[in-house]
Amino acid sequence: MPRVKRGKTVRRRHDKIREQAKGYQAGRRRLYKRANEAVIRSYAHAYRDRRRRKRDMRRLWIVRINAAARLQGTSYSRLMHGLRLAGISLDRKILAEMAVNNPTAFAQVVEKAQAALPS
Repeated sequence: MPRVKRGKTVRRRHDKIREQAKGYQAGRRRLYKRANEAVIRSYAHAYRDRRRRKRDMRRLWIVRINAAARLQGTSYSRLMHGLRLAGISLDRKILAEMAVNNPTAFAQVVEKAQAALPS
């Protein structure tokens, strides 16, 4: 059985990993074994953080809405309860955007939400 020379195949596989490790420092970029470890770990972080980003953004929106609501004299929880009772279905992303970029419209929404709350 003839001997199989794998030089090209291995080189291409290693080069592919080293290309993905571009921007890393020192041996994590140059040495295949270290680069492979770093790339695998980076994929794990990327997978995890794609899910975490959704949580982080929701938390940011809630913080922004709460800050804007307190300027209007109410709290986040009372605002959200009032919105539900008033039948206003704006999601947190839109409310946060309004609070930052269009405070007058946000104030109108808060008024309607407060009017819907029981005294």
